[in-house]
Amino acid sequence: MIGAASAGTSASPAGGRAATLDRLGAVVIAALPACMAVANRSSPVVVGLAGLLLLAGAAASGRPLRALLLAPLATPVGVAALAFLAWCGISLAWSPLPGLSLRTLSEFLPALLGAYLVARLAPPHLGRVAAPAAWILVATCLYVMADLASGLVIREALGQRVAAFAFNRPLLTMMLLVGPLALVLAATGRRVLAAAALAIFAAAAWRSVSGATVLGLAAGALAFLALRRLPARLGLGLTGAALLGALVLAPVEGDLLARTMPEALHQRLAGSSTRARVAIARSFGAAVAADPWRGAGYGTSARFQDLPVAERVEPEMRFMLAVGHPHNSFLQVWAELGVVGAALAALVLLLTLRAVAGWTATARTMALALLAGAGIVAFVEHGAWQAWWTAGVGAAIAWLRALPYQSQDPTHER
Repeated sequence: MIGAASAGTSASPAGGRAATLDRLGAVVIAALPACMAVANRSSPVVVGLAGLLLLAGAAASGRPLRALLLAPLATPVGVAALAFLAWCGISLAWSPLPGLSLRTLSEFLPALLGAYLVARLAPPHLGRVAAPAAWILVATCLYVMADLASGLVIREALGQRVAAFAFNRPLLTMMLLVGPLALVLAATGRRVLAAAALAIFAAAAWRSVSGATVLGLAAGALAFLALRRLPARLGLGLTGAALLGALVLAPVEGDLLARTMPEALHQRLAGSSTRARVAIARSFGAAVAADPWRGAGYGTSARFQDLPVAERVEPEMRFMLAVGHPHNSFLQVWAELGVVGAALAALVLLLTLRAVAGWTATARTMALALLAGAGIVAFVEHGAWQAWWTAGVGAAIAWLRALPYQSQDPTHER
C-alpha cells in the first residue's frame, strides 16, 4: 500500500519534479571531492547549490518544511546554536572593524545555511549515490597522488597555482566525508568499495603535505576503533572531556606548549612550523587575557594587530597577531567572543553530545569519531569561520545522517 502510494506520488508531475530535484541535489553532494580538487574553495557553492535543489525538491513534494527545518531549531541544541550566532552578531556592536566583521559574517552565514539545508534534507536521498560518490572520491584521491608524484604538472597544465598545499583543503574536506560515506556503503553491502575508499584516501593523505589531514584521519580512526568497544556513556564522556578540554585550555595552550614541548620534538616537526604555532598561540592567548569577557568582536582576527587590545599585549608578541587567525578555532572563539562566546560554544558541544547519545551504536560511534577528527583539525589548523570548512562539515553530517535510511529501522534518525 505504501509502495503504491509512493509510486502514485512519483508518477504525478509534482512528484516527478521533486524526485528529479532530490536526485540532482544528491549528485551534487557526491561530486564535492572532485569540485574541491579543481577549485579548493568551492565547497560553499557546491553545498549551497545542493541545498537549494533539495529545498526545491522538498517544496515540490509537499513535505512539511516547518518540521524539517524549523522544528530542530527549537530543540535545546538548536536554541544554543542560535544563541551562539546571536552573540556573534551582538559582538559587532563593539568590533573596532565592523566592516571586516560584517564581511566575515556574510561569508560564513550562507555557508552555514547551505550546510544546514544539506544536513537536514539530503540524508534520505544519499544512499542511491553512495557508490558513485565513493568512486568520485577514489578518483579524486588518485588524481591528487598522481599530480603530487609528477611535480604538479597537471595543475601547471591547467593554469592553476603550482603548490602542493593547494590540495590541503580538498583532502581535509574528504577527511570529513570518507568515514560516514564508508559506513553508508557498508550498510548497503558495498564493504569492499568502502574499504577501498578508506585505504586510497589514507594513501593520498599520507602522500600529501597536509599534516592536519593525517592528524584528523588518525584521530577519527582511533576514536572509532576505541569507542566502539567502550560503553556509550564512557565514550560520550571521553569525547566531551577532550573537546571541552581543548576549549577551556585554548587561552593557555601557547604557554603550556612553550614550557613542556621539548626541542627535539620541535626539530622532528620542523615541517609543521611548530615554533611559529606556539608563538601564535601565546600571542593570541595574551590578547584573551587582556580582554577576556566580551572579546575583540566577531571576525576581527584577520587584522588583530590593528585592534586596541593588541596595544595591551607585550611588544614582542604583537608580531604574531598579524598572521590572520590563531590557527586554533577554540582560541579564536575566545579572542573574538570572550568568555560568553566560549561558554555558549561549550553548551552547543554538550547538547550535541546529548543528542548523539540517542543514536544507534554505529551511528553514534561514527559521530563521535567525526567530532574527534574535526575537533583536532580545528585545534591546530584553520580559522573558525572559514566557509569551505563549514560547508564540508555540513556534507559530512548529511552522510552521517543518511546511515539510518539504509536499514529497516529508521526510528533512531535525528
